[in-house]
Amino acid sequence: MAYEKLYIAYLIYFNRDRDYFECHEVLEELWLARERDPLYKGLLQVAVGLYHFRNGNVRGGTILLRGATDKLKDYPALTLGINLAKLLTEAQDYAGRLESYEEMPFPYYDLTIEIVDHALALEVEAASPGIKPNIPQRRGPQRPQASYYK
Repeated sequence: MAYEKLYIAYLIYFNRDRDYFECHEVLEELWLARERDPLYKGLLQVAVGLYHFRNGNVRGGTILLRGATDKLKDYPALTLGINLAKLLTEAQDYAGRLESYEEMPFPYYDLTIEIVDHALALEVEAASPGIKPNIPQRRGPQRPQASYYK
């Protein structure tokens, strides 16, 4: 099975770069192209939830991770070549911990999406050199450089 290029980019930004803002950018494009498929929305929300918490927005992280788990819970354990059940469990745990953050704060930590389809793993590996990390990572939408308008 050949996977969508935007989905592969999402996995690279998520697992390799931990660039959750860029995850949002690429997967939102695919989500819209797929007529707002809730599966892609849930995956997108996992990344955005981590992005918010990493940037100190506990409430935003909680809302997005909880929304993600609500969308992902009805899909098969192995979906789109990944261990969705593992990601779902970890996102549920994260959301639960964030809900108690004021009483029991904890340091931010990343999640990793486990790729279980060997063909997908090969596609991610092949695409990875062509997807350059954003250094520094973007922290929000950016206007094009002035030279863009010339």
